[in-house]
Amino acid sequence: MAVIIVSETRFEFRDNDSMNSLHGIRVLDLSRVLAGPWCTQTLADLGADVIKIERPGAGDDTRTWGPPFLKDAQGQDTAEAAYYLGTNRNKRSVTCDIAQPAGQALIRELVLHCDVFIENFKVGDMARYGLDYDSLKALNPKLVYCSVTGFGQTGPYADRAGYDYAVQGIGGLMSVTGERDDLGGGPQKVGVAVADLFTGMYATVGILAALRHAEHTGVGQQVDMALLDTQVAMLANLGANYLVSGKVPGRAGNAHQNIVPYQVFEVQPPLNAEAGAKDHLILAVGNDGQFAKFCAVANRSDLATHPRYAKNTERVRHRAELVPLLEAIMKTRTKAEWLPALEAAKVPCGAINNLAEVFADPHVQARQMVTPWQHPVEPNLRLVASPLKLSETPVRNDLPPPLLGQQTDEVLTQVLAYSADQIHHLRTQGVI
Repeated sequence: MAVIIVSETRFEFRDNDSMNSLHGIRVLDLSRVLAGPWCTQTLADLGADVIKIERPGAGDDTRTWGPPFLKDAQGQDTAEAAYYLGTNRNKRSVTCDIAQPAGQALIRELVLHCDVFIENFKVGDMARYGLDYDSLKALNPKLVYCSVTGFGQTGPYADRAGYDYAVQGIGGLMSVTGERDDLGGGPQKVGVAVADLFTGMYATVGILAALRHAEHTGVGQQVDMALLDTQVAMLANLGANYLVSGKVPGRAGNAHQNIVPYQVFEVQPPLNAEAGAKDHLILAVGNDGQFAKFCAVANRSDLATHPRYAKNTERVRHRAELVPLLEAIMKTRTKAEWLPALEAAKVPCGAINNLAEVFADPHVQARQMVTPWQHPVEPNLRLVASPLKLSETPVRNDLPPPLLGQQTDEVLTQVLAYSADQIHHLRTQGVI
C-alpha cells in the first residue's frame, strides 16, 4: 500500500528501496517525558517527520532526568540525560513558547502542514491555548489529534494528574506483582514504566488506524489515550480470570497464575561460587508435552504420568505439593547443566541476566539491538535500537536532537518558508 501523503509539496521523491513506511507523514509532537515521546519515537523510526516542540530554555523534562548523563571528552557530565536519549531518536527539536499568543499562532500555522498532533497536557489546557482538537480540526480537517493523559478526557478522574507509578497501583498491576504475601511479599511496581510504554504503543496503533481512515475519507479524528485504560487492558489473562471467576487474584511472585511449572527455580550454584551464593533459572513449561520432556531430562518420568501432575489443570490445582518436589529436583544440578539439557529437549527455559549480560548476549548482538552513533560529544555512543525489522521499509536510525531547539530554524524555513528576519523577530520575543 502506498504511503499516506497529505501535501504533495513536501513529498521528497526517492527510490522505493530507500523509502520508510511513514515517509511523507509529519507529526507535531507537544508531548514530553515518556508515553507520548515513546509513541512519536516509534512513528519517527518508521519514517515520519516528527517535530518535537520543546519549551525554550528548558525542553523536555527528561533532558535533566539524570544521572546518568552523557559525558564529554574530559569525562564531565553534559546536559544530555540518558533518559532523554533513549526516547527521542529520529526527531527534530523546535522550541516554542505556547504560553505566548505568538507561540500559539506558530503552532496553528505548523498544524496546517502536519498529519498528526500529539499532546499530553492536562485535560482543558490545550483549549486555554486555542490548541484543542475542535480548534485545530477547523484548520486541518484531516488532522489526527492524539491526547495522552493519566485518566482520559472523560470520567470522574479526568482532571487528575496521572503518573505511571500511581496508575500501576490504581490499575491493579501492583496487586499481582511481587512475592506472595505468605512469603513476606507486598505490592511491587514493575522495573520500567510499563503503563507509559504500553500507552505509547497503543497510541501508535490508534494513530496509524486514524491515518488510514483519513486517507480514505479526508476526515481526521481525536485519539483519546489514558494510562489507566491501558493498564486495565494489559491485565490480560488476569483481568479475564477475575471477570470469569469472580475471584480476585493475588501476587504469585515469579510463578504463573494459570500454568505450572512456570516460574523461577533455585539451582545448585557453580563450584567456584562464593559461600552462600545462590543461582537461579527460569523454567517455563507451557503444555503437557513440555512437562513430559522436562521430567525426562530430570530423570523423573513418573511425575509426567502421575494423575495429579500429567495435565496442566491438575498441576495448577496441586501446585502446593508439586512445586516443592520440583524445587528439590532443580537444586541437584547447576545452571550450566540444566540449560543445555532443557534447551536440547525443547523445554522453554532461560537465564536471569543483568543488563551487562543482556547487551553482551550474542543473540542480542546478532539482532542488532544496540546502535552505535557518532554523537558530537561522544563519537562512540551506543543506544538501544528499535525492535521493528521490516524487509522493504527499514526503520530510520538517526540521533535524538542533541541540542534544545536544534532544528528550529530548519523547520521554520523548510515547512513555513520563514525568512531569517521573521525567525529573528520570534527569537527576540522569546517565542522560540
